[in-house]
Amino acid sequence: MAARAALRRRLRSTVPARLRLLRAATVLLALALGALLLAAGLAANGTWDDVADRDAPRTTSAAGLELALNDMDAQAANILLSSGNGGQGELETPHTKAVSMYGDARREIGHDLRTLAAAAQGDRADERTVESITDDFAEYQELIGRALENDRHTGGRPDALTDYRDATDLLRDSLLPDARKLVSSNDGAFDSRYTAARSALSAQLAAVAVLGLLLLAVLGVLQWYLARSFRRILNPGILAATVCTLIAVTLGTQLLSASAAHLEVARRDAFDSVVALSRARAIAYDANADESRYLLDPQRRTRYADSFLAKSQQLYGIRGATLSGYDAGLAATWRAYRTDPAHPRFTGEFRRELDNITFPGERAAAERTVDAYAVYQRDDRKIRALLAAGREQEAVEFCMGWEPGTSNAHFGTWMAALDKVTDINRAHFDDSVTAGRGELTGRLPWACGLLLLAVGLTGLGLRPRLAEFR
Repeated sequence: MAARAALRRRLRSTVPARLRLLRAATVLLALALGALLLAAGLAANGTWDDVADRDAPRTTSAAGLELALNDMDAQAANILLSSGNGGQGELETPHTKAVSMYGDARREIGHDLRTLAAAAQGDRADERTVESITDDFAEYQELIGRALENDRHTGGRPDALTDYRDATDLLRDSLLPDARKLVSSNDGAFDSRYTAARSALSAQLAAVAVLGLLLLAVLGVLQWYLARSFRRILNPGILAATVCTLIAVTLGTQLLSASAAHLEVARRDAFDSVVALSRARAIAYDANADESRYLLDPQRRTRYADSFLAKSQQLYGIRGATLSGYDAGLAATWRAYRTDPAHPRFTGEFRRELDNITFPGERAAAERTVDAYAVYQRDDRKIRALLAAGREQEAVEFCMGWEPGTSNAHFGTWMAALDKVTDINRAHFDDSVTAGRGELTGRLPWACGLLLLAVGLTGLGLRPRLAEFR
């Protein structure tokens, strides 16, 4: 009898100890899970801040700088081309527009350089690149200023062309390569942050799943132990804590998986297209400038014709194409694409965009862009044919005109179509950022609150049982 009483006392002392141990395990696991979710949420919020407020704006500013440099040089060529001879025979509307657009491009470059200089602080390589661009841009403006001044005087065209050639060479050899370096650097930093964030979210998702399963297992063991020790089927407090935990784990995993999905849409589906399309726009402006340079500078016509073809190939690459055969190659490969979009027979920035079609309306907008590009390409051949036929003034007027049916008007239609595709991707990038942030504000407080509630319910569920041993 004495031995049986001792055993009963020992069992009575072991039960509350085990209940307290299981309660402590529940509390620790719930708090650890809550802390993990909170840390993951703060990290994700920081990632969205970096993506939306730093990485994307820096990359688009660098792309904008490249575009504005090309546009400024194109408008300088247009000013010279439309100015006549010392102001005699000026093409009034093209000249006025070129002067206005030149000023706009110069102001945009100043703005982008200030933005990129602030963004580059702490990155010595980018700081040196921005400094180099700033110095070279000052020299470039001086050369263009001299060219425009010389062109105002009768007989000053040869000196103006010399200065313009020097400015264009500086643009091609130094300014544009440095601008592209900034695009690559900032886009690469964005991509590295995206890769690291996706990896972190995957690891956090796995950790949440493991901790959540452990917590649910401990709550299950606790419920089983209570049923076994006290001859009761279910403890309401522990059952409620289990339900809260299950919901919290579900919310936490949904939060992390949805954040990863929104981040992928923002970076891969939307921003990759924005970068490709921004690059295409910059190349387009440079190609358009090559047409003006071709008409402006007879000594470099072969060079500018080759440059125009090279840029066309960067946009829509056709194997073995020449200027004379480019239109036929474009028409044939584009017809083949329309028949079988899964197997495009061309390369370049347009191919990059068409390979990354994701959003409603994007494919149709991208295809309209290529259609408009084909019209612009045919205009280029008309310009060269007019010049070859000795009708130089007609070639200049068709190249620089803004009336419907002229080259500049078709170029504007092409750029408007390109902007439409870019806007679709920008809008979905913004939507993904908003949705990603919304996941944090919508699910994280509930998940953490439910875990705290589970801790409280566990304590309430065990209190009556532990009181029996006092």
